Amino acid sequence: MKNWFRSGSPWIWMTGGAVSISLIAVLGLLMLIAWRGLTYFWPSEIHEFNVQLEDGSNRVVIGEIYDREVVPIQRLLEAGVKIDPTLETVERILVKTGNREYVDLDFSWLLGTAITQQSTPAAVAVFERFTNGNFYGYPIAVEEDGVKKTLTSAEQLEVLIERAVALNDKAQDLQKGEISSVNYELERIRLKLRSYELKGELTSEIETKYSKISEGLRAEYQIHEAQLFSYRDQANRDAVIVKDMRGEEVRIPLANVLEVTYPNNMGIVSKITHWFGNMGSFVTSDPREANTEGGVFPAIFGTIFMVMLMAVIVTPLGVVAAIYLHEYAPKNGLTKMIRIAVINLAGVPSIVYGVFGLGFFVYMLGGSIDELFYPESSPSPVFGSPGVLWSALTLAILTLPVVIVSTEEGLSRIPTSLRQGSLALGATKFETLWRIIVPMASPAIMTGLILAVARAAGEVAPLMLVGVVKLAPTLPVDMNFPYIHVERKFMHLGFHIYDVGFQSPNVEAARPLVYATSFLLVTVIIGLNLTAIGVRNHLREKFKNLEL
Repeated sequence: MKNWFRSGSPWIWMTGGAVSISLIAVLGLLMLIAWRGLTYFWPSEIHEFNVQLEDGSNRVVIGEIYDREVVPIQRLLEAGVKIDPTLETVERILVKTGNREYVDLDFSWLLGTAITQQSTPAAVAVFERFTNGNFYGYPIAVEEDGVKKTLTSAEQLEVLIERAVALNDKAQDLQKGEISSVNYELERIRLKLRSYELKGELTSEIETKYSKISEGLRAEYQIHEAQLFSYRDQANRDAVIVKDMRGEEVRIPLANVLEVTYPNNMGIVSKITHWFGNMGSFVTSDPREANTEGGVFPAIFGTIFMVMLMAVIVTPLGVVAAIYLHEYAPKNGLTKMIRIAVINLAGVPSIVYGVFGLGFFVYMLGGSIDELFYPESSPSPVFGSPGVLWSALTLAILTLPVVIVSTEEGLSRIPTSLRQGSLALGATKFETLWRIIVPMASPAIMTGLILAVARAAGEVAPLMLVGVVKLAPTLPVDMNFPYIHVERKFMHLGFHIYDVGFQSPNVEAARPLVYATSFLLVTVIIGLNLTAIGVRNHLREKFKNLEL
């Protein structure tokens, strides 16, 4: 045994065991997030419960089962619930009842002892709505252009809903496209006139010129506005009459309905198709209901755009700094101190970078840019407020040490004989650096970039100070000149998780959404890293012969 310890084998086994436990923990966490996140999109069965209340009356509850738990009777008795005290425990069920505008809470706990009957009727439908969440009930009739008709089939209702959704989509496209462009141009004209006025160059000819352009744009706006109202009026034409769990008939305008499904009447193929459809909608649509409903497309776009902008900024900065430190800086105490300072920067809390970014980039640099180039926008700031550019710069500084250290390690691994051979053949030091050293060190540069991307995509604290918001009305990229608007605020998946998980008033509704968004964020980070790893491996193979 003594010799076995002296051989070092126990430490090898301990190291291997620690690595294995770490991998199992990471995989377990990913599987948990994936399971809880992906089941969010699965169409659950809709149950109808007959519940006996404490006063002896009966109540019908319709909804999805969200959770189950077994609670001690003593806890319920202390909470004032009237229940048989001879029992030890009782199961209770958390049911999502929806129909938010007609019940106090869209989630309610039901005691197993109070449920007298439970069924999954095939005729019950789930209406996904633009506002007020889901509605559960039995569709019994439709109102088509003011005429009430008995509902004869699910297809009849689906056709009317598809018509309303198509009109709503047209209205939304018109609002985000043509109407938004006209408003953008009108604002640009206002700023141009203000700029001429501040410079003292505003003349009657200029006013007349821009006045005619503005009149043309306003006329165009009125045409689009009339078309928008027409789409909305057409979408509001029809409605569906639904019998809810109170036994009352409720009229739901189809303009407020996104989709109707009958989960209890679905086969496995229909459920899988619906599951993929729900995931696609989640990834490609905008959020609704203060982020607790709908999709996360603006957050995905904002996260990827910010990370790519950060990568474009941090890579040249980090590489140039590393080349200077390794190839040109003298080997003295000052260089050593700079290198230690760079390494220590990696340990600074990220919120400190956020405070620095807010003070230096937003208020100082952005405020100066506004004073110099955008005085006509005053008092509304352009670059003097948090935006995606300042977020990318802040995260670039945060991840700069990673790129510098990784690049320096790559440069140090290149044999000195290659440098000497290149110089001996007559190449200058810059040519040797540009054509031999940097290409061979490119895999190490990509490794630093991978680590930087992984950290930047997951950071939230500094972004809360320098650019991220709960809801961004417009994306940083659109069809309005100059097409890329780096001064705009943006949405981020990490902040979306924080907002939905900790700021939402409806915790039960937000919980599965947190898992789904977390899984999506992990997927985005893995996707970005795999792309960078693919580029690194390609570069490594390309310069493999030089290393030999």
